[in-house]
Amino acid sequence: MMLNVDNVSLRFGGAKALSEVSFDVAQGELFAIIGPNGAGKTSMFNCLSGVYKPQEGTITFDGRSLVGTRPDAVARLGIARMFQNIELFDNLTVLDNIKLGRHIHLRYSTIEAALHIGRARSQELAARRFAEDLIEFLSLQSVRNYPVGMLPYGVKKRVELGRALAMEPRLLLLDEPVAGMNVEETEDMARYILDIRAELGVTMIMVEHDMKLVMDLADRVLVLDFGRRIALGSPDDVQNDPAVLAAYLGEAGGATA
Repeated sequence: MMLNVDNVSLRFGGAKALSEVSFDVAQGELFAIIGPNGAGKTSMFNCLSGVYKPQEGTITFDGRSLVGTRPDAVARLGIARMFQNIELFDNLTVLDNIKLGRHIHLRYSTIEAALHIGRARSQELAARRFAEDLIEFLSLQSVRNYPVGMLPYGVKKRVELGRALAMEPRLLLLDEPVAGMNVEETEDMARYILDIRAELGVTMIMVEHDMKLVMDLADRVLVLDFGRRIALGSPDDVQNDPAVLAAYLGEAGGATA
């Protein structure tokens, strides 16, 4: 398994955001975490990415503990995150925003950077080529030189995805990748997510409220409710689980809830 989460608990004062949550994710898997608002999904992502340090339990990525590891160090280990709320620089172009994701791979001195020589020049050129490839992969060629602030919401989400991919992650955390999108934009994003796994071989964990997307794409689904794990299994098993139907999907909801 690439990632192992074992009995993780997270408290804020007297309130428990996560209570003894355990799961693992295999290499190449598209794993989903669902649950009602306040179930602990974002808290779990924050633990995985180093923003929060759980008080109990272990999180292991390729045999290395993530508990207490700073977010920048987590990123260097190969874990990237696409944020629910777009965190781009509106005044920079699509190309420049995606190139920012390459910063963890740049290794050159201040003098080299100032004079644009040596490693600075070669690595910046390599970063640009990598970003251009991602622009083509995500069908962003027509807007590559546009300031992000001028773009429609759905395209911005694609740029956000591109910046995360620019880090060359081995594990990609997708935080509500289709939130706020219309049907066409959602279908486009679903296609890109499948392409990322098939062509780039990236393992993914997705938090999402769109149940149809989750049930169509995910290999396995973890269901949280009030910070506790109430189900874990295939999409078919989860959507028919009585505890899930009662807590989240609704007694007659199914995958269309």
